[in-house]
Amino acid sequence: MMAGSTLRKIKSRSWKKPRHFRLLEDGLTIWYKSRWSSQFKAKDIEAVREGHQSEVLLSIAEEFPADLCFTLVFHGRQGNLDLVADSPEEAQAWIQGVRKLIHKAQTMDEKERLDQWVWEWFKKADKNKDGKMNFKEVTKSSVFVVVFLKHSIILFLQMADKSESGSLEMKQFVQFYKMLTQRDEVWKVFQDYSGDGEKLMLEELESFLRIEQSEGEKGPQHAKELIDRYEPSDTAINQAAMTLDGFQMYLCSPEGSIFKPNYLELHQDMTQPLSHYFISSSHNTYLLEDQLRGPSSLEAYIKALKRGCRCVELDCWDGSDGEPIVYHGHTLTTKILFKDIITTLKEYAFKVSDFPVILSVENHCSVEQQTVMAQHLRQILGDMLLTCVLNGQIPEQLPSPQDLKGRILLKAKKIGDVEGCMDETLTEFSDEEEMTNGDSDSPTKENPSADKKPEKLSRELSDLVVYCKSVHFHGFEHARTHAKCYEISSFSESKAKRLIKEAGTDFVQQNKCQLSRIYPSGFRTDSSNYNPQEMWNVGCQIVALNFQTAGLEMDLNDGLFKQNGCCGYILKPKFMIDPNIHFSPEKPEGLIESCLLVYQVISGQQLPKVNQKEGSIVDPLVRVEVYGVPKDQAKDETTHINNNGFNPVWNETLNFVIHTPELALVRFVVEDYDKASRNDFIGQFTLPFKCIQTGYRHIHLLSKDGTAIPPSSLFVNINISEFT
Repeated sequence: MMAGSTLRKIKSRSWKKPRHFRLLEDGLTIWYKSRWSSQFKAKDIEAVREGHQSEVLLSIAEEFPADLCFTLVFHGRQGNLDLVADSPEEAQAWIQGVRKLIHKAQTMDEKERLDQWVWEWFKKADKNKDGKMNFKEVTKSSVFVVVFLKHSIILFLQMADKSESGSLEMKQFVQFYKMLTQRDEVWKVFQDYSGDGEKLMLEELESFLRIEQSEGEKGPQHAKELIDRYEPSDTAINQAAMTLDGFQMYLCSPEGSIFKPNYLELHQDMTQPLSHYFISSSHNTYLLEDQLRGPSSLEAYIKALKRGCRCVELDCWDGSDGEPIVYHGHTLTTKILFKDIITTLKEYAFKVSDFPVILSVENHCSVEQQTVMAQHLRQILGDMLLTCVLNGQIPEQLPSPQDLKGRILLKAKKIGDVEGCMDETLTEFSDEEEMTNGDSDSPTKENPSADKKPEKLSRELSDLVVYCKSVHFHGFEHARTHAKCYEISSFSESKAKRLIKEAGTDFVQQNKCQLSRIYPSGFRTDSSNYNPQEMWNVGCQIVALNFQTAGLEMDLNDGLFKQNGCCGYILKPKFMIDPNIHFSPEKPEGLIESCLLVYQVISGQQLPKVNQKEGSIVDPLVRVEVYGVPKDQAKDETTHINNNGFNPVWNETLNFVIHTPELALVRFVVEDYDKASRNDFIGQFTLPFKCIQTGYRHIHLLSKDGTAIPPSSLFVNINISEFT
């Protein structure tokens, strides 16, 4: 693998091109020759799959045996890379080699990551590739020149050039880099608590943690653990002290992050009814792109499930050979087999989370092919599929995620109730909202109410619906007197918004005992998304989004579900589950204490270039956005810093009053300011208000796709207090 080899890159049955792949000297980057030279880093790879574990490789299975094939799966929305080796031995060398690279990238500590980043800059600036960087190469490097005056660079170079050779080797360059990147803002905080200006003794670090970080209750043992964990100097460790390097490493670590580390773990009560949780949910899960012509793919289900999605959608239609298919009906989207999706779900449903997966079935199939669907569900899923009520009891409330661990639930129409069954088929006028998933205004779907054809359900499929029986919504008054806990209604985004405006409190009350599903308008043919916050404000659990589309809406979804172990279930606030509390998102006063949120945006570090042209430098600004109940919707931003994405310093304070903290999400956005056009996106980070750690914290930025872009970060000081 180190020397490189030629592999076939496969895009389709007809597109199979040999490409030379090799590992670069940094040990973490793979280069390959395409029409243009391309490369990717080990940190970008999520996993390696052996054999025919992609639709493309399955399509060429007769031509290439499984032991020659493997797939590189990337983080975020980047497409997979399907490869074929010349021999099983070569395939295994690459498979095992890449897995070692992934492990190495995942286990690097903060110091190792920084060292790697510095090494990459050294290689980039070493134009003549002699393993040294002469003064001319440094002063021509736009990264440094735009941040520091040329004479300052020369001075630092001379200080680092101990041998007076006029060039720097790698070790000397690291010293030069440290001089350039001395972070005065961190040094000042360090100096405030250091008695001798050189180190923080144990009691001094404990004082910092108590006063600034609100971690006083953890005591001196916690301070000692931080020294042992982050201090690079053995001498300082023996003195129970932390140097500036160790202090900076702590601030950049998960414990110095803005996100409370214990909230990242599974920590919520998972024994309450399903209706008491927000559930990570996907719309038209099978699509990778738009709603009209895009490809349908099993990979879309895998990616959604790996992001913690717990409710996936299948639009089922009759296949020409008796096998049900899934696609966006009456469009040019490609088709995939229902049974292949179920096989994929069996393998991937519980890799990220043990809690239940809901299959939301939009059923357009004949009775005969519905029966085939039922057979596939039973035969492929086996005991995973929930086919009867738990404990043989007629439910008065929905079971909990804990009760349903490792189970798959079917959401669809049902003949009769859970309490008893009716005739073999149910004939009724079709329900426009349910049968078209609410897209009666969609240009891509027929309106089934036009001819009022009766719908027939297969008894075999109907019997698999237990706790998620799809029903038409007849109004909140009807629901109060007639609804069963296992019934679920679906609402288009426009209908949901109308109900929220007309009867928000009633919507909250209904969602305390029943599930509600919201889905995008049929006019969103580009797979864009609506803002889910408005739906969460009234307790809607299954707020389905197009997972394939990056942007604000998915940032909010990812931010909400990042907590609680990314398990896909988030317990709603008490005022949204207690039947005796009547909460209105329009008038939340009196139920919750308001908070004053104060952000001091101090600085940024190594913000990536948006425009990759040589010499292009960003003019960064930071915007803080709050999403929650209507009174909490707010945003404010810093001024922009001219020509400095390397180490911009703002030292600006932004204030927000949060009236309903339990529902609020906070999004940090960094943009490249442009006075002549729209600002360019650089990075963002979104998290629930209740997950924020106060004090001096780093915010590690994410790309538009939601993947990390180390070492890019913001340094902030956060204070939260009661607002009166």
